[in-house]
Amino acid sequence: MRRIPLSVPVMRGNEGRYLQECIDTNWVSYVGPFVERFETAFAQAVSAPYAVAMQTGTAALHVALLAAGVGRDDLVIVPDLTFIAPANAVRYCGADPVFVDVTPDRWQLDVDKVGRFLEQECERGADGTRDRTTGRRLAAIIPVHLLGHPVDLDPLIALAERHRLAVVEDATESLGSSYKGRAPGTFGICGCFSFNGNKIITSGGGGMITTASHDIAERARYLSTQARDDRREYVHESVGFNYRLTNLQAAVGLAQLEQLDAHVARKREIASRYAKGLADVPGVTLPGEAPWARSTFWLYTILVAPPAARTSRELIAALEAEDIEARPLWAPLHEQRPYRDARTFGLEHSGTIHARAVSLPSSVDLAAEDQERVIAAVRRSLVAVAKRSA
Repeated sequence: MRRIPLSVPVMRGNEGRYLQECIDTNWVSYVGPFVERFETAFAQAVSAPYAVAMQTGTAALHVALLAAGVGRDDLVIVPDLTFIAPANAVRYCGADPVFVDVTPDRWQLDVDKVGRFLEQECERGADGTRDRTTGRRLAAIIPVHLLGHPVDLDPLIALAERHRLAVVEDATESLGSSYKGRAPGTFGICGCFSFNGNKIITSGGGGMITTASHDIAERARYLSTQARDDRREYVHESVGFNYRLTNLQAAVGLAQLEQLDAHVARKREIASRYAKGLADVPGVTLPGEAPWARSTFWLYTILVAPPAARTSRELIAALEAEDIEARPLWAPLHEQRPYRDARTFGLEHSGTIHARAVSLPSSVDLAAEDQERVIAAVRRSLVAVAKRSA
């Protein structure tokens, strides 16, 4: 029986031709024409004035936070349910995350709870907003657009403006989605994207910062190229990082970007087929889509709870036994060892969602017959067990 993977890249465009051009011209490192071409095309794709390519999505978050002014002993609001990268990027800056809960329906950062935290636990002053308990400055908010669905940005941006906080969007999972007709990653001071192998487009690894600020774009380029002030004499006035994307990676990224609309359409087709096939399964909650949102359903994720009788982990194991790859969502960040002493607020839902979530195969080239096999396996596992338990 052929294995069905969770999410793998699809190379069906100009990837090979562009890579051959890199080899033929000997432009293979982080200097080369494809880097600029990729940045320009990406900025156009999301309607951002500037885009700066990075080595990874995490590198993009790190540099974006620095460019936004986050520094030592600052606090940054981060959703409790997400991959660990944004919390790590906060720590790279010498700051600490404050973990706030997510919404129970769409699993995104709970903007109401962010507002309650800022009003109840913080105070505004001449130098910004500070935590009442510690006196530390609140510097930024990182809304993570989880699984291809955007956070409710309008009220979040209003809160950030009221409390003078930078908004650095983690759009690493949401390329191709939209919030009220506009691309996530273009609302805050910076947006950060990822091109890891399982993302909707890939460069093998890589990331991108988007911004409307010329100064921030130039600062990002400067910091990501070892902060060289005099290239001939190798003079450095700041601590920089080796974070720039290579021309080889940019070539692949550009070829993938050319296929973005088709990839998004396929993801949404896959989501529609899962929704039809699993809607009547007892105990299964399907991912929603807000009326103001257009989700890419990057990884189609369901919640499994009674009366399904089988837990999410048991379902993952049952699918694995049939050579179908599925996985849980990330453990809540406040439970991770490096962050067990972090400040938290309003945590009610992140743990439950983590315990119940199962991400199903969602590759762009997932064949209809393979998806039907996944649906049948889920139904067989949960419906049959539920009937036996009734």
